[in-house]
Amino acid sequence: MQTAASAPASGLLRRARLRHFLRARREQITPEEVGLVNFDRRRTPGLRREEVAALAGVGVSWYTWLEQGRDINVSEGIVNAVSNALRLEDCERDYFHRLAGHNPPPRTPDRGQEGGHARMRALVEGWSPNPAYITDRYGRVELASRSARSLFHIGTRGHNCVVKFFTESATREKYPDTEEVGRGLVAQFRAQSARFPQDPEFGRIAGRLSEMSPHFAELWDCHEVVGPNQGLRRIALPQAGVTVFDRVVMRVPESPESLLTLYIAQSGAERAGRRDEPAGFGAEAA
Repeated sequence: MQTAASAPASGLLRRARLRHFLRARREQITPEEVGLVNFDRRRTPGLRREEVAALAGVGVSWYTWLEQGRDINVSEGIVNAVSNALRLEDCERDYFHRLAGHNPPPRTPDRGQEGGHARMRALVEGWSPNPAYITDRYGRVELASRSARSLFHIGTRGHNCVVKFFTESATREKYPDTEEVGRGLVAQFRAQSARFPQDPEFGRIAGRLSEMSPHFAELWDCHEVVGPNQGLRRIALPQAGVTVFDRVVMRVPESPESLLTLYIAQSGAERAGRRDEPAGFGAEAA
């Protein structure tokens, strides 16, 4: 919990990081890279502050205050202009936005992202015999491996994992730790909703699900939040009994609103079987 005393301290730390970041990036760019003619011999590397200000279309004094880490309000437009002047990569722009107190803007897919999606697809589909899947911001399946479709009875896309858990007893029965799993799903769903405060679909899903599941309604009213949770997960397999998996959850780099979930059977729980059809996972769902 952040106290009144810790809030100013966190602001100082954020501005200090911003100061070091902007100076480091400015010093890594040569005048020639941005089309400036370098007539004199420079004592310091990179661009001067006034050159960055000119390239960004902001005042020299204002940019100096920004790089000095002064407590000033920085608009998203200014962040974008300075990002362009410093030729920041996407991850650097996101970092700059956060240090300036803004959420990073959403990006439209480009060729690099399309290549990233292809890599994610190859990873998910090649993860067998262990399950793997990608879900969107609402918990709906975007892509699932063959073993995940078999084990969780989900299609290649469209199923909502949160809705499925609270409306299908057969899904809940797969988890010996039912209460822990349900609580984690709801807390993660609420945390996701806070990342997209203008999206009404979270409220619609929560409202419908509260009517269908009193248990969900009870957990939703607890207002617990958690990030992408990971750790051990016990799952009852059709033929092999309860098996312990390491569960890893991470955001998809090319689509940060999506989550990649990977299951890894613990070595003591691994079973013999074909690489593409692990024993005990049952027949693949349609």
